Amino acid sequence: MHRHFVLVLSLLFSCFLSQAHADASADANAKNTALKTPAVHSQKSTAPQRGVLYRVSHKGNTSYLFGTIHVGQAAFYPLEPQVTRALSAADKLVLEVDIRDTTALQQAAARHSIYPDGQTIDQHISAASLEKLKQALQSASIPFESIVRMKPWLVTNLLIVQAMARAGYPAEQGIELYFLTIAKNEKKTVAQLETADYQLSLFNGLTDKQQEEYLLETLAQLADGSAIKKGLALITAWQHADNPALEAALLELQNEESTSAKFLQHVLLDERNPNMADKIGTLLKTDKKSFVAVGALHLIGDKGVPALLQKQGYKVEKLY
Repeated sequence: MHRHFVLVLSLLFSCFLSQAHADASADANAKNTALKTPAVHSQKSTAPQRGVLYRVSHKGNTSYLFGTIHVGQAAFYPLEPQVTRALSAADKLVLEVDIRDTTALQQAAARHSIYPDGQTIDQHISAASLEKLKQALQSASIPFESIVRMKPWLVTNLLIVQAMARAGYPAEQGIELYFLTIAKNEKKTVAQLETADYQLSLFNGLTDKQQEEYLLETLAQLADGSAIKKGLALITAWQHADNPALEAALLELQNEESTSAKFLQHVLLDERNPNMADKIGTLLKTDKKSFVAVGALHLIGDKGVPALLQKQGYKVEKLY
């Protein structure tokens, strides 16, 4: 399992939509429009199981937990009937972050991912790292001037997302937008477990040194192709609901010693999972039926959200 692509799966892709571009709102609208074309209810009987699906119960209330990826392609849709039926039966759709709130996304990006006036990325990384970054940006057809005030963590994530898009898996085909389309059509309430400000603040907690290490690790593996190769393997595991492959990916991550692997494991997963479980527990006490969609790796392992909910006494059933 490749540490950099797992980051894309674990981070809500909205972080990248607000990459200090003034047209973030227009992008979001275009992305929503792009996902209005799938026939969300004309389900194919042969639609395969994808991702991870749990049912959690408490005193007559039910919450379905679905593991997503934050990139995708049109061929993923429609999702299999068990998933869309669960969403249709729910009163509320719950995401990591409500990505429709572009104002909150822009404010969070300005606060956590953009240097103050007068500061630029070349002042925070070495000359050697800067040269490698410029080469990568040129290969990706991204002008250096467009990222000069972005912090290294954001530039790194931007390069990952663009690489996955070139490989055929753009963020605008991510599962969250598909679910939001259904929720809009069915006039469902949409809620969030976290905020954009909180998610981006986690990355901003990295020191300059850690951000530079994260950047260099990513550049090296994007250059040799291993990021995309292993990223596609992880997508394949999600496409086929291959839980053993997802669990193996998480185990490999736990055994890595890189800056990005440690950050993903200890901050993006271990720190967030208990909070997610607590929020879902509250949801189970207040809502009759809900549908929660979070990154698939949040649902894997003995520190995953389902395991934490089970330890808290909720009835947890793995559907696939």
